[in-house]
Amino acid sequence: MGKLEKKVILIAGAGGIGAGLAQRYADEGAHVVLGDIDQSAAERVVTQIRDGGGEAAAIRLDGTDEASALEAVAFCRDTYGGLDGVHANFASLADSNPQLSVIDLPFDIFDEVQRVNARGFFVCTRAALPALIDRGGGSIVYTSSAAAYDSGGGQVAYAMSKAAGQALMRHVARRFGPDGVRANTIAPALTLHPGIADMVPSTMIESAKSKACIKSRVGVPGDIAAAGTLLMSDEGSYITGQVINVDGGTVIRS
Repeated sequence: MGKLEKKVILIAGAGGIGAGLAQRYADEGAHVVLGDIDQSAAERVVTQIRDGGGEAAAIRLDGTDEASALEAVAFCRDTYGGLDGVHANFASLADSNPQLSVIDLPFDIFDEVQRVNARGFFVCTRAALPALIDRGGGSIVYTSSAAAYDSGGGQVAYAMSKAAGQALMRHVARRFGPDGVRANTIAPALTLHPGIADMVPSTMIESAKSKACIKSRVGVPGDIAAAGTLLMSDEGSYITGQVINVDGGTVIRS
């Protein structure tokens, strides 16, 4: 028996971290529904899971679109009988130039980052909550970022959007805890996966190591998936309203 045996978990976002989440959750016995705006990306991950004996399905999911999010929840109900967990794991990285301040950042970039990162998490949460409540409760996990705490001078739109996601998590934990719904956030720092490993300059990796307490490496998707497994599982049933920084000690908060 895995930690997530027979739980139905919807993952929104099939990128590098999302692929790691889907594989780990399936390995732990979950019925995984993996959604992405690029359905082919989700299908590739699902094929690997099924080839390994896991249970998973791929769908097209635009996390910023209410109809798409509702369709994803309906798919979980129709295919697997309900919904036990949601992991919101997508993001816009349009605000990627650290040289741009609040004075310089174009409004179209700011608006796009907020549309995807803040509004998208809101949309997915709103779509999923009734199904989780109908199930008697469940777990929502949000992927945030160490950027939500960064005092640096760049990526202001991205940092704001990630801080907004944490505010949403606290609202859900407080408001819907009596309905059996738990909400938590995982905040990684630099997380390398095969899709970006060859594109990340060594200087960025060394910079990330220098900011962390653990100097031997940077994060990988398995680190996020390990924390997510706990938060989705019955073993994590008394954890809610928390931001867990899976970042090698880049951010230390009491």
